[in-house]
Amino acid sequence: MTDGLEIAIRAEAELGEGPTWDPERARLVWVDILSARVHFFDPASGRRSTLATEQHVGAAKPRAAGGLVVNLRDGIGLYDEAGAFSWLRYDPVPGRRGNDAAVAPDGALFAGSMRYDERPGGGTLDRVAPDGTAATVAGEVTVSNGIGWSPDGSLMYYIDTPTRRVDVFTVTGDGGVTGRRPLVDVSDVPGSPDGLTVDAEGCVWVAFWDGAAVRRYTPEGKLDRTLSVPVARPTACAFGGPSLTDLYVTTARTGIDAAAEPLAGSVLVFPDAGRGLPQPAFAG
Repeated sequence: MTDGLEIAIRAEAELGEGPTWDPERARLVWVDILSARVHFFDPASGRRSTLATEQHVGAAKPRAAGGLVVNLRDGIGLYDEAGAFSWLRYDPVPGRRGNDAAVAPDGALFAGSMRYDERPGGGTLDRVAPDGTAATVAGEVTVSNGIGWSPDGSLMYYIDTPTRRVDVFTVTGDGGVTGRRPLVDVSDVPGSPDGLTVDAEGCVWVAFWDGAAVRRYTPEGKLDRTLSVPVARPTACAFGGPSLTDLYVTTARTGIDAAAEPLAGSVLVFPDAGRGLPQPAFAG
């Protein structure tokens, strides 16, 4: 079912990703990885703007100090309010780039990476502290994707796409994670799991690349809702709007027949789909 699907932003993003609601500015932040652009959208006014990055950008998240933290090809970067750039953690690896990222309840950034050729085990998931100190929490992953936390902050959900699973970790007292185990195996549904978000009821919403859908799973791993989209490659989802009730879905244009899927690369929205959780800003 489409449940009142609307077009939030008609666009032609090659690889739209990482939607995040910025409550301070009441706007949606999202990226086009392959075009090296961060996009901003104010749904109240319809105003849109962009920030060009010098490298492919896997994710962009608001900072508590203003500006953005970005997961780039060669590491983690910072933009201040005026748009000036600096490296927080410069860690280039030939053939590798940053992918999805999310900010933990304690303000740390969990940043994933992957190889351009998607070589198995070529990526990691790292926890990056506000001072740039990093620790690998999941090594030898392939396509590091969706990351999110339960409402009480005790669990972290995670997707390494080729595993075709949504995994769950226990959050430790120091903000790290441990005890990775499967929440649900999704190999029985079309497509591959990509980005995710967690709602106020603790359910996990997952966008399915090549699956033309976003699916909601209960904290026990049971599928209880499927939202169809008119594109094959939805990439990620996030709740936004003043009450965090609108589900925004980014999509990709790369590798598809654009004539057959004219909305591919756009940002879609399901109004009043549920209620999301406030997303913390990066503390660095």
